[in-house]
Amino acid sequence: MDVRPQLLDALSALRDRVAAARFPLPLTGAPRARANRDELLAQLDDYLVPRLRQPEAPLLAVVGGSTGAGKSTLVNSLVGRRVSEAGVLRPTTRTPVLVCHPEDHHWFSGMRVLPDLTRMWVPGQGPGDDLLLPGEDGRRVLRIETAETLPPGLALLDAPDVDSLVADNRVLAAELICAADIWVMVTTAARYADAVPWHLLRTAKEYRATLVTVLDRVPHQVVGEVSRQYAALLTKAGLGDVPRFTVPELPESAWGGGLLPATAVAPLRTWLVHHAQDLAARHHAMARTAHGVLDSLKTRMPELAGAAAAQYAAALRLTSAVEGAYDSEHTRVRGRLQSGAVLAGDALKRWRAFPLDCTASELLDALTESLAALLLCAVTAADERVDEAWRREPGAAAPSLLEHDPSLETAEHRIGLAVRRWRRELEEYAEEEVRELERGAAPDPEVIAALVATVLLGGRRARSAGEGLAERLGAHGALRLRDRGVRLLAEHLDRVMHTERERRLAPLDGLDVHAEPQAELIAALSVLQKER
Repeated sequence: MDVRPQLLDALSALRDRVAAARFPLPLTGAPRARANRDELLAQLDDYLVPRLRQPEAPLLAVVGGSTGAGKSTLVNSLVGRRVSEAGVLRPTTRTPVLVCHPEDHHWFSGMRVLPDLTRMWVPGQGPGDDLLLPGEDGRRVLRIETAETLPPGLALLDAPDVDSLVADNRVLAAELICAADIWVMVTTAARYADAVPWHLLRTAKEYRATLVTVLDRVPHQVVGEVSRQYAALLTKAGLGDVPRFTVPELPESAWGGGLLPATAVAPLRTWLVHHAQDLAARHHAMARTAHGVLDSLKTRMPELAGAAAAQYAAALRLTSAVEGAYDSEHTRVRGRLQSGAVLAGDALKRWRAFPLDCTASELLDALTESLAALLLCAVTAADERVDEAWRREPGAAAPSLLEHDPSLETAEHRIGLAVRRWRRELEEYAEEEVRELERGAAPDPEVIAALVATVLLGGRRARSAGEGLAERLGAHGALRLRDRGVRLLAEHLDRVMHTERERRLAPLDGLDVHAEPQAELIAALSVLQKER
């Protein structure tokens, strides 16, 4: 376990890359990728990095298994006194309990392993005290107990049920197993074929972890038969060489109220003590588990990188759908503006009545409303195209992409503000042009603004508006005002469409899905492999 600093640096860098990986889009492989990332982080933070940094720390054996397997009774019996609450009420182990020799307490009282769990240790505290349970503040707690009966160099951890009805317990149990030098998988004669224990056993085989199995609560009459069947299942699964211990069914194990006789757990205790105290056995157990995790990175990191690539590809498709829809509508609305589509309906009636039966202000109002309606129609059409495209994309089902905040301004409100701002600036341009003329012959600025707005928005139907503008401002003044108005209209059109497109993209951008994680994960693995 002599580890070079460069390897630890490479491992820390890899750990940071794994922690930074995000899989927010609900793609088919995303739940598995998130679970794999969390499991890998737990193994790196809770076991591999602290173990490689401090190989002299005590050997940690995590006792895990399914509901009612008798884990707590087994731990109590190995220690020789009650340190973990056992009983018929399930799930009993709500707070994991770590037991070590008093000399080893300092190894576990800090954050060396399981840094996410709050330590609670009260000398002389009995098991099951409510003060030591995760309580009102929601903290996850690890209770530390010391026992002179355990040899220095060995610690036992009683984990929650891996198949607990409480989801948080299942998650915590998985994290605790990831912190183990040795996995002690406990099952019973009645449940040794259940799916959950076998999933853990297959995971242990995949990671080549140091593993021990305990067949607990086996009736005396069927000890031989059940042991043979269990051994056959282990062999079939490629786990025939895993140390296997059998604990008979006794009154103490049936009710969980006492300790098993020392003889019932002596073989398992002897095996654990030997691996904690014999240097060769200890080194073999730690090295096997550590190398198993390191070797597993060869497949797990590319899997994470592939999932990250899938996330980015999906995000690109979602982004392209938005950009394509808005670019198309942007082009279409520019064409409609050039064709004079705004000068229609009420705006056209107002223009035909101007100036005899319609004031400049009324004409501007009608043109402004018509322009706002045209832009709102374009934005609505773009959003509908986006919705249609996103319905074909599983990634679009991410909650943040579906949420709608009613407090946000509506598109109609935003576009209305933008169009009124355009009108105000156009009126300022008209006032500037009028100020350039002699005072006696200066026309009404509002009339000039109405005429130039009609020129910009009316297409061929507004030819007479251009002539009227030239009569009042002169050819050069009319041309100058028209050119400024064209640029102003284009700027506001671009700004409206850009704002609405960015609004639609904002939730997707907020998911922070980028191309870099795929390359970074592979690069971190490559550096680690070179350092190994």
